Amino acid sequence: MVLGTDNGRFTVAVRPVDGAVLLTLAGELDHDTAAPLRDALEEAAAGGGRLLVDMAGLEFCDSTGLNALLHSRITVQEAGGTLELAGLTGPVARMFRITGADGVFPVHTDVARALEQSSG
Repeated sequence: MVLGTDNGRFTVAVRPVDGAVLLTLAGELDHDTAAPLRDALEEAAAGGGRLLVDMAGLEFCDSTGLNALLHSRITVQEAGGTLELAGLTGPVARMFRITGADGVFPVHTDVARALEQSSG
């Protein structure tokens, strides 16, 4: 399933992979584009399990995107699952580092490495 914004600035693709639900983000995640991510996370989080968010294609993320991820992390944990991030680079990695959010989520270099490792 692929969800996107009307203006084409952000997409999220959701698919099962190796016992996890993989959400692949691309573009700019901000107040105007966050709805598809919130919808995808809400649906994926309902089942618990392992959610892996591939952020390698994300060029920008503001506090709205971060808050959507933080909220979903709590929902997933309450259902007995995990929400993990992969592929943080550039300004997105910097924002997560500055806010300390990179210490809240399990963070992997990339999706391949995340899938090699246990969800902990």
